[in-house]
Amino acid sequence: MASPIKDIGGGLRDVLGGISQAFRNKQVQFLAGLTALLILIATGFYHLVEGWGWIDAFYFSVITISTVGYGDFAPKTDIGKLFTSGYVLCGLGVFVTTATAIGDSIVSRARRGRDEG
Repeated sequence: MASPIKDIGGGLRDVLGGISQAFRNKQVQFLAGLTALLILIATGFYHLVEGWGWIDAFYFSVITISTVGYGDFAPKTDIGKLFTSGYVLCGLGVFVTTATAIGDSIVSRARRGRDEG
């Protein structure tokens, strides 16, 4: 029977290896870059339009695109609210597609490891 510590190490190795493997894929690179670009655009928008500091604007951009939505920040301006609606509709699809591609790579690597082991 394998020790729990060894199991954790193997699982972590699968996760990190799967992430590394995913980023060798041009589609994942493109999607991750697009996700980062959307977050940067939103960060700049919230900084300029809502008057938030850079950290708060970045934080809100990431929390919003990932659908966590703690509710501690919300746009106050009408244009900010409209932008956020579009950002969620466009950004969520890109974010979920990116996360799914990375997750698929992690699962694939873990399954291969089990099949070989």
